[in-house]
Order: sequence, then structure tokens, then C-alpha cells
Amino acid sequence: MATDRDLTIQVSHLPPGTSQGNKIEHRLFRMIGRSWRGRPLTTFETFVQCIAQTTTTTGLTVHADGDAAPYPAGQVVSDEDFKAVHLEPDAFHGQWNYTIRPAS
Repeated sequence: MATDRDLTIQVSHLPPGTSQGNKIEHRLFRMIGRSWRGRPLTTFETFVQCIAQTTTTTGLTVHADGDAAPYPAGQVVSDEDFKAVHLEPDAFHGQWNYTIRPAS
């Protein structure tokens, strides 16, 4: 994808255990839970709508959209395909943060 569209993609992951200190995440997830309280989540659309209507008293809003595309499980990326991806670890925690560059 990076090569097809000539994009440089920067990826940053939080290390395990760090989300406990994310105050925005905790405030937001609590409000999402409140928005669907008492509603049976019987369909994917209901689930997405409950998340999308979430707001906090301080004005934080959620934007949600469903993706109905199939994502088959069990797909394996070959070593050859993986080597073709131009990954550059970042200087800060390169095991979690990296840049994907298009092929030259």
C-alpha cells in the first residue's frame, strides 16, 4: 500500500500496560458504556451507532463508522513478502514505533 500510493506511513503503538494511565481513554470508554447501557447489541449497526452517539459533558465526541469488508483469518505473510516491506524502526522505542516507506 505504501508503495502503491507512494505514501510514508508512521506507526506508533503503545507499549503493553500503558493504557491504564491514559485519562482520555478511560473517560471515553466509560461514556461509551453508558451510551449503550440497557440496549441489546444485536447487530453490528446498533453497536456502531451506540459508539457514534457518545459524547462527554466536556464536549469530547466519538466518530465511528462500520467496516463490513471481510477480513479472513489465518492469512500468512510469506518471509519474501515481509522482507519487501520497507520498515524503519524509530529512534524512540523502535520495537513499537516504526515508519513504512514506499519502495524506491
